[in-house]
Amino acid sequence: MAMQGILVIEDDKFFRDLVSKKLEKEGYEVWAASGSGEAFKLLEEKKPSLIILDLILPGLDGFEILSMIKKDKKTSAIPVIILSNLGQEEDIAKAKFLGVVDFMIKVNFTPGEIVEKVKKTLKNHYL
Repeated sequence: MAMQGILVIEDDKFFRDLVSKKLEKEGYEVWAASGSGEAFKLLEEKKPSLIILDLILPGLDGFEILSMIKKDKKTSAIPVIILSNLGQEEDIAKAKFLGVVDFMIKVNFTPGEIVEKVKKTLKNHYL
């Protein structure tokens, strides 16, 4: 099986690097974007198996990016996990309505737990 690639869309460099390094250690190929421009450029060039998306981003926010990903036939089937500091009920409901497979609030999860969630999601999604 080919190496699975993960696109991490997160504007906090420290957090983005932390999660990316942890995923790379687990054998995933990781592409990182700090905003929508970079993210859509990477989506054109790469075929990620999963997307980790923050909601609070410069320019387009995570909801707008998510909605564009889900509307595009080339990317609509890619599972998206939201990883954000936003955790209001309406944010979670909106994300689920837009088609995310999971919603994780950053402060509640360690990088190790994030990796476990990624593994589980990939396993369930690509059975």
